[in-house]
Amino acid sequence: MKTTAGVWIDHRKAVIVVLSDQGEKTKVIESEVERQQGRFAGERSLEPYEAQKVPADDSRARKFTGQLNGYYDEVISVLRDADSILLFGPGEAKGELKKRLMKDKLGARIEAVETEDSMTDRQIAAKVREFFQ
Repeated sequence: MKTTAGVWIDHRKAVIVVLSDQGEKTKVIESEVERQQGRFAGERSLEPYEAQKVPADDSRARKFTGQLNGYYDEVISVLRDADSILLFGPGEAKGELKKRLMKDKLGARIEAVETEDSMTDRQIAAKVREFFQ
C-alpha cells in the first residue's frame, strides 16, 4: 500500500492524517503565528504616543511571513514521505501550502485541494480515509 496523507490546515493549526501499511497516524501541529499585535481585550493605553511603540506594518508582515514559513516547513516535513496528498481547510492556508509544496517539487503528489469549514480531528480522519478508499 502506498502512503497517503490528508491535511486540514488554517493559519493556527494543521491536522495531518497519514495512512500507510502500519495503519493510521494523526499529528496535530499548532502554529505560533501571531496575526496582529494588539492590546488586551479592549484596554486603552494611558501613555501618550502609543503608535510610536508599535512596530511598523512592514516589519509585522515580515515577522508574520517568517512565522508562517516555519509552520509550513514543519507541516511539509511530515508530508515528505507521502505518495498522495489531500489538502483541505477553511481559508488561504491550504493554497499557500500548495504553493510551498510545488516549490519543494512535491506538487505532483497533490490529489485535490478542497474548502472545508471547521472539523473535529475524527471528522478529518474520516474524510481522509473516505477520500483515499
